[in-house]
Amino acid sequence: MKLNKTLLSLLALAPLSFANAAIDVNDAYARATAPNATTSAVFATIENTSDHARTLVKANSQAAAVVELHDVVMDGEVMQMRQVESIEIPANGHIMLKPGSLHIMLLDINEPLIETQTIDVELTFANGEVQVVTVPVKKVMAGMSKMKHAHH
Repeated sequence: MKLNKTLLSLLALAPLSFANAAIDVNDAYARATAPNATTSAVFATIENTSDHARTLVKANSQAAAVVELHDVVMDGEVMQMRQVESIEIPANGHIMLKPGSLHIMLLDINEPLIETQTIDVELTFANGEVQVVTVPVKKVMAGMSKMKHAHH
């Protein structure tokens, strides 16, 4: 009888494990920060191997007080970061979170992010699925120095 309950529990959870298998996060990293910096960003390639588009609606991390989904847009000749409500990953496709484009913004970081550390980032999708990704911290050349940070 105990075996039947265990088997039924595993069968009930099986669709969740298959749903998670549809999203792969590759080449993820968080940008290392200077000692007094209060922000950082997370970049990655998110691949969707399912036949349905998937929508990332939220990200969270213990490394920062505020975590937002962002995009970079041109306003005249100035690049500006703006918060977005969601990021769609097309069916059987991928989306790249990269500097100067879509990314996950870490605001009010709790302590400097130092190369060789890792942080956990929790990704929440529109269907309620949550995936936790362990992300290494890497030093990256400052390529966003001309960017104005603006929330609209």
